Amino acid sequence: MAKDTPKNGHKIASNGHNGNGKAVPPNFASSMISAIPRGRKGKHNLIVSMILDDLANLDAERALLVPLDSLAEEKMENVRSALNRATRQRNMLVATATDEKYLYIWRTEQKKPQATTPGK
Repeated sequence: MAKDTPKNGHKIASNGHNGNGKAVPPNFASSMISAIPRGRKGKHNLIVSMILDDLANLDAERALLVPLDSLAEEKMENVRSALNRATRQRNMLVATATDEKYLYIWRTEQKKPQATTPGK
């Protein structure tokens, strides 16, 4: 086996040529980077978008009540994880809680560092 041929049989052509000076056709299609969609649009995208929209319009002292039976076949833990990823991307601080009927979601504020007293 040739030195530049890996065990899978494909020739390594780092310069786009095959050793005879002829161009090697690419194995895969290509696209402009600017045309590639950014971000992840997972299967919880719809419910997370609905929650984020409601949170944006929610009074500071109120919480959303998302009925667990409205999550259909989705596990509450997976929705909570997807919401956590989305809020971190947007630098939003939220808290959640659950009971047997609802997933509760509300905005929280940045914790302020406590001032230390001198001499302690």
